[in-house]
Amino acid sequence: MTLANRLAQATATLALMAGISASASLAEPALIFDLGGKFDKSFNEAAYNGAERWKAETGGSYQEFEMREETQREQSLRRLAENGANPVVTTGFGMSDPITRVAPDFPDTKFVTIDGWVDPALHPNVLSIAFREEEGSYLTGMLAAQASKTGTVGFVGGMDIPLIRAFACGFAQGAKAVNPDIKFVSSMTGDTPDAWNDPVKGSEQARALKAQGADVIFAAAGQTGLGVLQAAADEGILSVGVDSNQNYLHPGQVLTSMLKRVDVAVYNSFTQGENLDLTPQVLGLKEDGVGYALDDNNAALITPEMKASVDAAAAKIIAGELKVHDYRADNTCPAAEF
Repeated sequence: MTLANRLAQATATLALMAGISASASLAEPALIFDLGGKFDKSFNEAAYNGAERWKAETGGSYQEFEMREETQREQSLRRLAENGANPVVTTGFGMSDPITRVAPDFPDTKFVTIDGWVDPALHPNVLSIAFREEEGSYLTGMLAAQASKTGTVGFVGGMDIPLIRAFACGFAQGAKAVNPDIKFVSSMTGDTPDAWNDPVKGSEQARALKAQGADVIFAAAGQTGLGVLQAAADEGILSVGVDSNQNYLHPGQVLTSMLKRVDVAVYNSFTQGENLDLTPQVLGLKEDGVGYALDDNNAALITPEMKASVDAAAAKIIAGELKVHDYRADNTCPAAEF
């Protein structure tokens, strides 16, 4: 290892140590934010909102850590567990593997991986929480198809992984349920974690999809998606936000947002604390884990007829009468090619 690399590693470790309080009580929960930061206005911020809701309601306190680089994943887990945090809640699929290495060393600590998967048979002190993103995306696809004037809708994804393709596939299915002839165009930002943090590229991709005719574009790309929403507003077309309610970012120009209730997952985990139920969870429409956002910022864009059609579809999904295909089940999408 070169001197420069050793210095960089030492700097990262010092930053990690400084970012986590050493005076934590044993009962405090902890939250690790994925790359992109807790104020990404999307996935991480939803997690933050859940933690802050718990804090406001209980008067409790929690530890937190914002990762800046991949090497901090395992370091942050170990440090928080050593500090007595319980449970340690993590966001993003990238934390699952580090948890499998750390959890056995702290059998009395409970860990949570949101959006990841850890085998409970091998790691009985780890809770995996996943979402049925395809269900919420289906509803936004229906709205997009009804709002489109060009007959073309688009999708910009962040890191090209099955999870993000599940968003895209659900969106395409919903759009084609409304208009079988609608055109679906898409692009992914990249195949590394940097794909979540490139608003400039997101803006470029949105403009490229508009050039292909898209007048409603769904962004599932972390902070990269902020560039998509901005470009759509600048170009006079509509966008669809993701994870958190992003309607307020461009009032009247964000058609809706696909809500992924990461806040609920964090809030529930913090509330249960050391008594956390470790049964794996998959949260969909039935569990109020996903949905679509309707507020004053987009009310003028959603007609009563549009809302009625989407709510009817949601009821059928909840009742089991309508099944939205999950791309992750077989790496295929019946409504689109990627």
